[in-house]
Amino acid sequence: MSRSICYIATASDEGSRLDALCAARGLYASRSAAARAIEEGRVFVNGAAVSKKHAVAAGDTIVYEVDDEPETVVVYGEPIDLDVRYEDEDMLVISKQVGLVCHPSADHSHGTLVNALIWHCGEEHLCNVQGEEADRLGIVHRLDRDTSGLMLAAKTDEAGRELMAQIQERAVDRHYLALVHGIMAHDTGMIDAPIARSADERCRMAVRDVPSAREAITTFRVLERFEAGPKDDGYSLIECKLFTGRTHQIRVHMQYTRHPIVGDPVYAAHGPRDARAQLGLERQFLHSYSIAFEHPATGESMAFADQLPRDLAEALEGLRERSVGVTDAGREVFALMEASPAPSVEGKVPHE
Repeated sequence: MSRSICYIATASDEGSRLDALCAARGLYASRSAAARAIEEGRVFVNGAAVSKKHAVAAGDTIVYEVDDEPETVVVYGEPIDLDVRYEDEDMLVISKQVGLVCHPSADHSHGTLVNALIWHCGEEHLCNVQGEEADRLGIVHRLDRDTSGLMLAAKTDEAGRELMAQIQERAVDRHYLALVHGIMAHDTGMIDAPIARSADERCRMAVRDVPSAREAITTFRVLERFEAGPKDDGYSLIECKLFTGRTHQIRVHMQYTRHPIVGDPVYAAHGPRDARAQLGLERQFLHSYSIAFEHPATGESMAFADQLPRDLAEALEGLRERSVGVTDAGREVFALMEASPAPSVEGKVPHE
């Protein structure tokens, strides 16, 4: 449960950033918590949603939403298999399996990547640079529950902060494979469209022109196209590169282009409803297959690639007879994947 509280800005608040003021006046426990609430559409100034950088004026009415009785999250190690591709005293690279939530929440108090990392590394050997409690140990960025593939985790706070800085500065090169509805007309493209929480459903994000929207940039390359069938308009296999890391970014951007990701339960409104059954999928076709960055301690350039997990590979193979050709980019990506390890941990984790 949550409730709304009203705060009237004073003369001494004049000119303060909204997130800084919310933390300084105790509206939220910290500046990061305030920023997160603002981005989630839980804070209004004079009845309007604004950005965290909004300059407050004396007399402004700030209405903010808080949870009545926040539950204390207790994290502990659980024996959940991890597909570790690289590990040293500073960090790990893992291939996350589908169904694994990154960190505990009200809906998933256990069975998360954090629980797996604690079991694998020990609580004392993981960074604590995100979250208000020690509930995001090792986490520096996230993948959606039903998005699989490569991601980074940090063991020390120094490594965690450095990796987060690289992500913020767009120095981490992240590439995803997605199968989308429809035959994309252009081989390459860029989607530069800001993302904010949906005005209608808080669990959804959307491309919106509102003050709380955040810059979001995704580029894509078409790898292979598949002709239309009796129950669909065809498909395109694409590679997406993230320049920003907004919640559900690729999923929202592909819906915005009217080429939603196949199997997406939230954003595939324009795709045939039976696409999952037709291709034998139980989740969205989205996989983080490539990541490159500088080692947070040594500065060494590091790059990793991953093959598709079995469920996505089988869905793609089922479409091959309808292929109308692989692009040059497709040949490049397929060669890279062929030389890469296949995921060794697949399927849903046992904790729901």
